[in-house]
Amino acid sequence: MEDPMEKIGSEEESGLESTIKEDLCMEIDPPFKENVATAEDWRKALNKVVPAVVVLRTTACRAFDTESASAGSATGFVVDKRRGIILTNRHVVKPGPVVAEAMFLNREEITVHPLYRDPVHDFGFFRYDPNAIQFLDYEEIPLAPEAACVGLEIRVVGNDSGEKVSILAGTIARLDRDAPQYTKDGYNDFNTFYLQIVLFYIYARFQAASGTKGGSSGSPVIDWQGRAVALNAGGKTTTASAFFLPLERVVRALKFFQKGGESYTSKWEVVSIPRGTLQATFLHKGFDEIRRLGLQSETEQMARHASAQGETGMLVVDSVVPGGPAHNHLEPGDVLVRVNREVITQFLRLETLLDDSVEQNIELEIERGGTPLSVQLVVQDLHSITPAHFLEVSGAVIHPLSYQQARNFRFQCGLVYVSEPGYMLSRAAVPRHAIIKKLAGEEIPKLEDLISVLSKLSQGSRVPLEYISYTDRHRRKVSFAFRSKAASILKKITGRTRSEPRFRFNRDCLCYLLILVFLLMLQFVLVTVDRHEWYAPPQIYTRDDSSGLWTVKPAFQLEFMLPSGVNVEATPMEHIHAYNHRGLTDGATSMETSSEHASAVLHSQNETGTGSKIKRVEEYMSSDGFVTDCSLNTTVEVMLEDTIAKENVLLRDGQGAAAVANASIAERVIEPTLVMFEVHVPPSCMLDGVHSQHFSGTGVIIYHSHSMGLVAVDKNTVAVSASDVMLSFAAYPIEIPGEVVFLHPVHNFSLVAYDSSALGPVGVSAVQAAELLPDPALRRGDSVYLVGLNRSLQATSRKSVVTNPCATLNIGSADYFGSAFSGVLTDEHGRVRAIWASFSTQLKVGSNTSEDHHFVRGIPVYAISQVLHNIISGGNGPHLLINGVKRPMPLIRILEVELYRTLLSKARSFGLSDDWIQALIKKDPVRRQVLRVKGCLTGSKAENLLEQGDMVLAVNKEPVTCFRDIENVCHALDIGESGGELSMTIFRQGRELDLAVGTDVRDGNGTTRVINWCGCIVQDPHPAVRALGFLPEEGHGVYVARWCRGSPVHRYGLYALQWIVEVNGKPTPDLDAFVNVTKELEHGEFVRVRTIHLNSKPRVLTLKQDLHYWPTWELRFDPETAIWHRQTIKALDCQNL
Repeated sequence: MEDPMEKIGSEEESGLESTIKEDLCMEIDPPFKENVATAEDWRKALNKVVPAVVVLRTTACRAFDTESASAGSATGFVVDKRRGIILTNRHVVKPGPVVAEAMFLNREEITVHPLYRDPVHDFGFFRYDPNAIQFLDYEEIPLAPEAACVGLEIRVVGNDSGEKVSILAGTIARLDRDAPQYTKDGYNDFNTFYLQIVLFYIYARFQAASGTKGGSSGSPVIDWQGRAVALNAGGKTTTASAFFLPLERVVRALKFFQKGGESYTSKWEVVSIPRGTLQATFLHKGFDEIRRLGLQSETEQMARHASAQGETGMLVVDSVVPGGPAHNHLEPGDVLVRVNREVITQFLRLETLLDDSVEQNIELEIERGGTPLSVQLVVQDLHSITPAHFLEVSGAVIHPLSYQQARNFRFQCGLVYVSEPGYMLSRAAVPRHAIIKKLAGEEIPKLEDLISVLSKLSQGSRVPLEYISYTDRHRRKVSFAFRSKAASILKKITGRTRSEPRFRFNRDCLCYLLILVFLLMLQFVLVTVDRHEWYAPPQIYTRDDSSGLWTVKPAFQLEFMLPSGVNVEATPMEHIHAYNHRGLTDGATSMETSSEHASAVLHSQNETGTGSKIKRVEEYMSSDGFVTDCSLNTTVEVMLEDTIAKENVLLRDGQGAAAVANASIAERVIEPTLVMFEVHVPPSCMLDGVHSQHFSGTGVIIYHSHSMGLVAVDKNTVAVSASDVMLSFAAYPIEIPGEVVFLHPVHNFSLVAYDSSALGPVGVSAVQAAELLPDPALRRGDSVYLVGLNRSLQATSRKSVVTNPCATLNIGSADYFGSAFSGVLTDEHGRVRAIWASFSTQLKVGSNTSEDHHFVRGIPVYAISQVLHNIISGGNGPHLLINGVKRPMPLIRILEVELYRTLLSKARSFGLSDDWIQALIKKDPVRRQVLRVKGCLTGSKAENLLEQGDMVLAVNKEPVTCFRDIENVCHALDIGESGGELSMTIFRQGRELDLAVGTDVRDGNGTTRVINWCGCIVQDPHPAVRALGFLPEEGHGVYVARWCRGSPVHRYGLYALQWIVEVNGKPTPDLDAFVNVTKELEHGEFVRVRTIHLNSKPRVLTLKQDLHYWPTWELRFDPETAIWHRQTIKALDCQNL
């Protein structure tokens, strides 16, 4: 896997001026040096150099500063064998936590630790133990920056495109190339020249022009004597040119380390390398361009005379970082003339003066528009503005803004910078690269202030946050607190509040209106502190240069943080829709899944931001076009009539009280029962194939009292119990949290509870529960009203007609409000007959890709009514704490078989007798169908009894024709009855058979336990996986649901959609066995893992366990407290907590 930086070269220069400059530079460069080396000279040099070149495999464990969490490969080479020092690029060493190994030519692999990364230039050092290399004879490569010259023939030796060894020939074309500009929001080198080298691949009898490729970063550029004259850094993908860093500053840094010790030690003595800065970027521009900037001819003459022969230009200020030493003193376009009375025209001499003058005053003489000026500046310690610690909270990585990013974003160094937003911040729509300004009303100038404010917040509390972003730097994003100010200004303008009907302008309305427009342009951000233990408590990571590790400690004492049981006060406010992020790709919270076998993935997010359920289209549709998944067995199909014009619908969307007057009775009755959902799934526990982190949709209140409320919503909105749910009520402007209490194991609906007392006295009386009408069942031609909520929390309705109460055929007019619109189907009196639920399938496009297809259908409320009755009256299952009261939850007896419908006319062709056809027609003269078996869920009691294609004729001697018949028979069984078997009559290959088929009992908890080991999330196989009809024979194993970027599984390729069946030869049939095996493994130990993929292909791989950055932990739901608790199983100190 290649480092992403490897693929990025410098941008093409554009414009005539740049072209002329390049041409002139080529003409005045020193004449080519004659190359006298023979082929034998190069053979000897390469034989000496190649053994000292290593392949570096690096894993950036966290997003930090300019780098994302990642895994990749690069090149390095030994520059000090006795001390064990390897030279490579800065973007390989990484500014943040990194784990790396070096592989030598003979395939010996050793661990390396970061020793130094330059704050500005693209070089860094790894250190290793020289005694660990036992079987290879190699020598260090000497550094000779003075040998670089135009026309010098060179060789680049490295790990090119993942190859073991790649040797490229080339010629140095330029010594004064501008530093490449890689990206606008990441690492870029500056204040230095680069070498440009034209490269050619070496083959047996021919040469082909080419540049360096991914994996070659850090390769040495050697001359015929085997000396390194430059360091490979980047290149252009459109040409054969590449860019190479000169080695003068590398030699200086290396000498500091060589003075620090004579040999390798496990604990390296910390060496301080003086680095000075003015926080200003300079460019080297030709005299022709500087004259246009106003350079006096006398100054040019003096500069040419004082500089080396052939000097073509001077240094010009390009940018100045706010708040730095040069701020308000230097400006872009200033021409640098002297520093401490010495004429400076080259980067190297300027940097030498700065490095030798840290914390000292220097005098700069400049010309600004032809006017000479002199300024006194204090040289700042460059390391003081290079972050060496970060805060990790709720998966977010936050640290002081570095000089690199301050230069990119034009912000002051040291501000509180979000390198990775994680869960808590991304839930509030705080993007990566944001600068936090305020939290909970307190200014946040430094990271320590943020930690102080966080320590005072209770778990589950909601506080305002203000931030700015470099992409929208002129507009601050603030909390909802400004809405009150906007309301007061609105009253000044109009003489009323929004609730008052009349509108009139006051005298100063124009001025107030401008202020109001500015305030309303601000976006509103509300941060919710995690109530569940999705992540470890806030921690501070600090770089330890003596060991190469980042030490970790708690950010504050946990006892100072209020417990999670503290009640969360609701915020009476209008509904604020969170931004819809399409998944995090970076950092410790960034979760990944494979694109293969996406049928095992249940949920995804559509283009409008509404979550959607994903299953294989084969599970839904048979060749006849009928529904095949028993979870969709009673969906209702409606056809919308055009009796209400579209203009009336739009009118109701925007007219408030006037819309209520024009609304139907059903709409007015049902509106107080509707709730808008905003659901966020933490990346740390994206279970059961959930594909997105954000879902939204409409639910209906089915129970409401002073102690508890229950809302029914489709599982396309609330997919798993491991989620944070926020409810906004149509009847009362308030937003409160909800808790998932029931996920139906068959049907596409979930139940979410809320605390009615959080609504307040007014809200409790305003909010109502809908009246459910499960019987009689909906029939073709019945009139219904489709009622839902728009984004403004206003009810929208349309009269409809049921066209097919059993099939989920595609009806165009049913998508009048769009495929993302959800709500309820009611009769004319507002009684709920069905919920209008969102579904999603995956349609295969081509041979390897799939696309999501979303649709909405009705689900009759009889199943919801049964579950509600069992919850209120007391179920027969385990207890669950709901709003402080333990309630027994229901158990559902189901036949874990996927069924689909076949017309009796086709069943006759398969040999079904006329007697059975008549019996089935008598049972259901309308549908005239028979149920057939598509497959059994693996591990179910029916798995080895029913076969694909079986026709189900009767259960307990009673003919069955629809899915509800099967459910009713299962529901009638006594839960306590041993076996719970059904007597089924089936038709199989021309024969009638009577079978006793067992049923399964499932609860509504969903997955309640997950393990994170080495960065992969493992769980028991969930129903969508079991529905595939395959589990490994080796005790089923544990299922890999997700993996994290920058983790060991990322580095070694243990990805999602496979089972782990053995670890070091020990079986792992379930989570308990998996925990028992993995907790015996030690930090840094190589582990042998045997996996089975969804395609049943076995595989054995190895990975290196990292308990420092990736401890093993467990997340488990506790029904006694209704909280997800996190427990560390094993960390670096090997304590079992």
